[in-house]
Amino acid sequence: MQLWKGRFKKELSKTTNDFNSSISFDSRMYKEDIEGSIAHATMLGRCGIISTDSANDIVKGLNGILADIENGKLKIDPDAEDIHTFIEGELTKRIGENGKRLHTSRSRNDQVAVDIKLYLKKEVVNVKNLVLDLIKVIAGKAEEYSDTVMPGYTHLQRAQPITFGHHLLAYGEMLLRDISRLEDCLKRMDEMPLGSCALAGTTYPIDRTITAELLGFERITNNSLDGVSDRDYCIEFASTLSIIMVHLSRFSEEIIMWCSWEFKFIELDDAFSTGSSIMPQKKNPDIAELVRGKSGRVFGDTMTLLTVMKGIALAYNKDMQEDKEAIFDAVDTVKMCLTAFTPMLDTMKVLPKNMRKAAAGGFINATDCADWLTKNGVPFRDAYKATGELVARCIELGTDLENLPIEEYKAVCEVFNEDVYKAISLEKCVSQRTAFGGPAPELVKAQAKRVAQLTIK
Repeated sequence: MQLWKGRFKKELSKTTNDFNSSISFDSRMYKEDIEGSIAHATMLGRCGIISTDSANDIVKGLNGILADIENGKLKIDPDAEDIHTFIEGELTKRIGENGKRLHTSRSRNDQVAVDIKLYLKKEVVNVKNLVLDLIKVIAGKAEEYSDTVMPGYTHLQRAQPITFGHHLLAYGEMLLRDISRLEDCLKRMDEMPLGSCALAGTTYPIDRTITAELLGFERITNNSLDGVSDRDYCIEFASTLSIIMVHLSRFSEEIIMWCSWEFKFIELDDAFSTGSSIMPQKKNPDIAELVRGKSGRVFGDTMTLLTVMKGIALAYNKDMQEDKEAIFDAVDTVKMCLTAFTPMLDTMKVLPKNMRKAAAGGFINATDCADWLTKNGVPFRDAYKATGELVARCIELGTDLENLPIEEYKAVCEVFNEDVYKAISLEKCVSQRTAFGGPAPELVKAQAKRVAQLTIK
């Protein structure tokens, strides 16, 4: 069944029908299509455009279709052009003439737009809840390891001492920004386009505010052309999903490094690792690697949406059918990644001794050594040079700053005394970084509690 057959004398070729059809991917919006149609029929009845009896008959029929789809009694026809055609055809089959009244003062253009907005509004919330679940795990781990010393890196070189909790909370902050972006995206998405019709509204005396209220939209769209041709909300949601994947990919990269023998800062649980078909000793971080790899897929979905929309004149064009597969795939991929990533992180074993050993071996307390000289009257540039010479001497002797004899210190600068060892203790280095946002354990604990509080739904 094609809703537009009256103009045409020839049957659509199978090749064209298959190419034109969207039922294979828009069928997932069956519930939203029915919800939108129920609201539309209710509005038509209240406005006297169709009789109350007709509206009630339509609503009853649609509710029956919804129930039958969800309990498996009604299968969606894969040969239907789209989900909208299938449901309207099924409705007419069930209730007769009144089913043909449903599409009064409505086009598939605004019908599609309202369906996808209803669907994506729910998915924004679903993704947000999954991100909050991950942030909650991060906050818990951060508090638990708030005083676990590890090396912080720049250029992938050991730089300064931090704590594992502090490192984890950096990802917590990234993901909190993602939550904010999702919330902003939802605000802009919360406009109802139904009533825009094909592009120019309608001559029927409809009341769009009734439909918006029934469907839970905050407001209605202001321009009928924009109402049917806008897909900014798809692009914005996909962009936000892409940024989430950037963060998950960066986190995955570190997890992959951390669980390697070269780092061995963590060990992933067996339930979230795989082995090799030939090397019996292997324990591979496949989940983290897949998350890292799937980020490119979501980026591609975002680029697809941008490319589809960039050259389309107003209003609706068939190109816009390509929006659904891209945004649906982006949503599905991110949800799948979050669902796998969160329990992987939650169950990983942290190895504090290995982190501490790595921190001790990287001269990451050199800045604190230079700061100690500066606090004792040595100009910073001279202190920097002296500390650099000490690091070079440590390398020659195969030791570190904490174990270098005081005589070596004094040979470089007479200002040094035994107090320097307290200042360059890794635990002391971390605990003294008390500026807000720093890695001092008490700050990390406080920040972990703050982040955990923000995850309460």
